Amino acid sequence: MKILITAAGSYGDVAPYTGVGARLQEAGHEVVLATHDTYAPLVRAAGLGFRRLPADPRTARPADGAPEKSPSPGGNRALMRQAAAFIHQLGGGLAEATPQDTELLLLSATTAPLGRHLAEAMDIPCLDLPLVPNAPTGDFAPVTSGGRSLGRWGNRTAGRLALRVVDRLYAGATRDLRARLGLPPASPRTVRRRAEAADRPVLHGFSEVLVPRPADWRPGLDIVGNWWPWHAPDAQLPAQVEDFLSAGPPPVFIGFGSMASGEGERLSDLAVRALRRAKVRGILQSGWANLSTQPHTQSPDSPHDSYNSPTSPTSPTSPISPISPNFNDSDILTIGEVPHALLYPRMSAVVHHCGAGTAAAGLRAGVPTVPVPVTADQPFWAARLASVGAATAPIPFKALASEDAMPLLAEAIIRATIEPALRRRAADAAHRLASEDGSGAVAKTVDRLSA
Repeated sequence: MKILITAAGSYGDVAPYTGVGARLQEAGHEVVLATHDTYAPLVRAAGLGFRRLPADPRTARPADGAPEKSPSPGGNRALMRQAAAFIHQLGGGLAEATPQDTELLLLSATTAPLGRHLAEAMDIPCLDLPLVPNAPTGDFAPVTSGGRSLGRWGNRTAGRLALRVVDRLYAGATRDLRARLGLPPASPRTVRRRAEAADRPVLHGFSEVLVPRPADWRPGLDIVGNWWPWHAPDAQLPAQVEDFLSAGPPPVFIGFGSMASGEGERLSDLAVRALRRAKVRGILQSGWANLSTQPHTQSPDSPHDSYNSPTSPTSPTSPISPISPNFNDSDILTIGEVPHALLYPRMSAVVHHCGAGTAAAGLRAGVPTVPVPVTADQPFWAARLASVGAATAPIPFKALASEDAMPLLAEAIIRATIEPALRRRAADAAHRLASEDGSGAVAKTVDRLSA
C-alpha cells in the first residue's frame, strides 16, 4: 500500500513514527511521513518519503522565561487561541501534504481530528495511532489532568469533557478543511462519534507495563507497545561521549527535551550544583532549554536536535548530533541530541521531563528515573513510572524554582543511584518491554486493512 503517516508537534511527537514507518517499509509498503521541516533529515534517514507540514510549534513557544503550558480543560483563553491557530495552519497543510494516490492514512493524536476528513474525502481507510490514552475510562483521569484520579465516575466524566475541549479546538479548522475538500458541514464531535460508532481499531503506542488496558474500553482500542524512534543499526555514540563514559562510573543524565525554553542558565546552574552535591558524574542534554556548563551565549532558539537542522554538518543518514565543546570540569559533559536507545543504558539514572517517549526510553534502558514533569501528559507518565517502582517521587518542574530546589533534586539523584529496589524494578520493567513489538502490531493491522 501507499501509506501516509501524519505527525505534528515536538521531537517526541514525531520520532516514534519513524520506527513505525521503517517497519512498514520492511513489510513492502511505500511510506511517506508528513511532519515539520525540522524533522525532514530524521525522516529521510529512516528511508521514508517526506512531506512538509506547516506550523512548527518551535516558532510559537512562549517568550523567554515564561512557563510552558499545553491546552487543557483548565488552560487560559489565550493558550486555547494559540493552540487553535496552530491547528488551523495544520489543517491546510495536511490537505496539501497528502498525495492523491495515498491508500491509507496513519494518524497521530494531533493530526487525527483533521486526517479523518481527508480519509472521508478520498474514500480511503485511516488508522489512529496515538501515543497517549485519550479514550474516556473510569480507571484514570485524562492524561492532561495531572495524573490524579477523580474516582471512576469523575474520571469518565473528565475524559468526556477533555474530548469536547479537543472538539472545540478543532472546530474552526474542521469547518475550513471540510469546505476545502468539498464535504458537507459536520462538527468535530459528529465525525469523532462516527468513528467511535464504526468500532474502528485504534492502536496505542505505549506499553501495558505502565498503563494496563482499561476494562471499560470498547473492543478495538488496543495497547500494542511502544514505537521506538528509528536509528541506523550501526549507529554509535560520538567519540567524545564514549571517551567520557569510559573515564569514570556511569553518569546521571539530565535533560528537559522541548520544555523550559529560555530557562537554560538557571536550570544549568541548578543541575550542576545538584550533581556535585550528589557526588556523581553527569551528562546535560541541551534541549530547547539550552542546558550547558558554559555561559549562555547561544540563542535559546537554536535547534536542540542539530541533526534535524537543515544546516547540520552531520551526515543526514546518521541521526546523531555533534557534541558541544561545553565543559565546566571533567565530570560533566554537555551534549546535543543522541538516540536514547544508545545513551540511556549507559547511565546510572536519568532525570527528565517525562514526555511519553522519554519516559518509555528510560524504562526500556532499565535505569531509575527522577521525573521532573512540566505540563500536559508529563505528570501522568511521571506518576506511572513511580507507581511501578522504577522512579523516585515526581518533582514538579515548578518546584525547581523554590529555594530548596537544589537539595531536593540532589537527594532524588542520590536515591535513584543507590537504592537497589529502584534499579531492580526498572530492570524488571525493561525485561517486559523487550518482549513487546509495537511496530509489528501496526504492521499486522495494516496487512489486515490491505487484504
